[in-house]
Amino acid sequence: MTVNEVVRILNARVLVEGDMEAEIKTACGSDMMSDVLAFVKDQALLLTGLCNPQVIRTAEMMDMRCVVFVRGKGVDEAILRLAQDRDIIVLQTDYRMFTACGLLFEGGLRGECEQA
Repeated sequence: MTVNEVVRILNARVLVEGDMEAEIKTACGSDMMSDVLAFVKDQALLLTGLCNPQVIRTAEMMDMRCVVFVRGKGVDEAILRLAQDRDIIVLQTDYRMFTACGLLFEGGLRGECEQA
């Protein structure tokens, strides 16, 4: 799945552009960045309702290409600048996290993370 397909499936707005044809193989949804750091491996897409710079820093540390803010959350300009500086695509969808994850799963995207 490409980032453009994620945009289509989630009816998402692109807040920070990048390589929209980048392949997204897996995803995770979490508001707890400590869980993302502890349990997620080889992820390319992060879905979250948490709107702070730590999300972008976590995505960078985990080599994620794209962050999707769910529930139509407003994203601060400082967060968007940080993402742009780190070449991380930022999307925003009005879907709740459960629905967004379900739509992506239905579209063929899987989440491969270690079990606790």
